[in-house]
Amino acid sequence: MNRGKYDTRIFAAVESRNANDNALRCPSAQPEMTDSRILGVIGGSVTRPEVLYLDESLPVTEELLATAATVQPTEVFRFSARCDEGACRHYAAGRCKLATRVVRILPEVTDVLPKCVIRQTCRWYGQEGRAACFRCPQVVTLQYQFSDEFRRVAEGE
Repeated sequence: MNRGKYDTRIFAAVESRNANDNALRCPSAQPEMTDSRILGVIGGSVTRPEVLYLDESLPVTEELLATAATVQPTEVFRFSARCDEGACRHYAAGRCKLATRVVRILPEVTDVLPKCVIRQTCRWYGQEGRAACFRCPQVVTLQYQFSDEFRRVAEGE
């Protein structure tokens, strides 16, 4: 690209922002992670929770987190964030082991791709394809009644 007389710092900032826009996202993140956004709201029941995906992800703000009131935000919301790759305990050998376990251990809960605003940049979808999406709505970050399946997915085998 011919940048001519323009300040190269401007182009570097734009290229950096564009690279971040295309960074792979973790669909099972914590609210304090880099570029955390609310992906959905937890519905369903205690024994069978289900993520109700938003039409657009919302940036995490103190005001939004405060709407969780007296419970942990991860009991109410499902978050996505930039994938931390090697800094994450679930990541090894260039792959998300959590996504692998979700697909290998959990049953499908839908046969239709859920409406998802991060699919194009989702680490799980990019790695495991549609199989991850068919299981994703049942993945809730904070649960108090873990089944043996969920425990094996979360903790590894």
